[in-house]
Amino acid sequence: MAEQSGHGKKGGGIKLFLARFFTFILPALVIVGGVASVVVMGMLKKPPEKTDAVAEAPKVVTTITGGESVRLTVAIQGVAEPRNEIDVVPQVGGRIDYVSPAFLTGGGFKQGDVLIRIEDVDYRLAVTRSEAEVSRAARALARERAEGEIALRDWEELGEGEASDLALRQPQLAEARASLAAAQATLEDAKLDLARTEIRAPFDGRVARKSADTGQFVNAGQALGRIFSTDVIEVRLPLSDRELAKTSLPVAFQATEDDPGPDVELSAIVAGEFRVWKGRITRTDSRFDQSSRLLHAIAEVDDPYGAGAADGTPLAPGLFVNAEIQGRLFDDAVVMPRAALRGEKEVYVVNDDDTVSIRDVRVVSSDRTQVVVIGGVAAGERVVVSPLRGAADGMAVTPVSPAELAGETDDADTTEDAAVAASLASAG
Repeated sequence: MAEQSGHGKKGGGIKLFLARFFTFILPALVIVGGVASVVVMGMLKKPPEKTDAVAEAPKVVTTITGGESVRLTVAIQGVAEPRNEIDVVPQVGGRIDYVSPAFLTGGGFKQGDVLIRIEDVDYRLAVTRSEAEVSRAARALARERAEGEIALRDWEELGEGEASDLALRQPQLAEARASLAAAQATLEDAKLDLARTEIRAPFDGRVARKSADTGQFVNAGQALGRIFSTDVIEVRLPLSDRELAKTSLPVAFQATEDDPGPDVELSAIVAGEFRVWKGRITRTDSRFDQSSRLLHAIAEVDDPYGAGAADGTPLAPGLFVNAEIQGRLFDDAVVMPRAALRGEKEVYVVNDDDTVSIRDVRVVSSDRTQVVVIGGVAAGERVVVSPLRGAADGMAVTPVSPAELAGETDDADTTEDAAVAASLASAG
């Protein structure tokens, strides 16, 4: 019994020792071993070489500016309209007994052609009656003259002093003269009405609308149709103040022999074909439009249905056209991509030593792809066309090509610049 109790005590001590070993001693040995390993590895590691940190200059995409003579153009739109467009209106009434075959919607006619004739029987009779009245008045005047001469001789034979106007029949003679003048005026009026029974074309033109025909009774002043001239077609072109500066057109401009006005090219799609007409700005309005604050310039195309037609296609009234006006000429202009312009007037120029110079320029023209400037930048200089944060005069940069910058994708900033550069390269 005592021996079994001794064996039990011995087994319990071993278990207690093992429990304390795994709980306290083994973790301590692991920690000590790890620390010793780190110390040994640190002692065996080769010390790093000391180098001076150098800030890398940001990469930028540049392009070479081009110098050339640039003529500015102004692109606007307008509607073609005839210079003259009138209603056909008779000055006398009556029944229409003739309508010209050309007096149809779309028909063409020449100046002086008879378009419509009103029955003239009544007006011829009026002329005949007026001629008879003139004859009677002329005979009455002749009679009064003869009687006046007789009265003068009789008075002279009597020799009783100076005769009165009444005794010499002067008032009767004046009345006869007035009656003859009135009869002649009535005759001229009748002849004028007779001539007005024929409505003649006042110019070469076309018929826009017809609203009367043979047999219809019309009154004086009644519209019988509408016609327009074909000698000149006009296009009113609205110009903003900036567009006006590009053309150098003054307010109330009027073309002269010495200053015929700028050329203008009008274009439109007609029957699926692109057509172009050549014209010229001949005048501008004398005042600005109050609602739009725009000044209208008037472009004219001569003989739009003849020599001025585009490959046989006339510039017809009502056609919506695009207009390109030839503007000012700059001999010393500099052309660069639109991305080179910062804000309204700044450009980043890369000097020969790869430092940035911020220049102010005057923009004379710009669109989505390029900008034309004068002053501040010379032809042949390098300008930055990629984003550049914190730009300042004297800032060092690393000019690269778009392909080189697009290949750099290690950091976020360069990746963004590379995407912009690749976009610029593809746009170019």
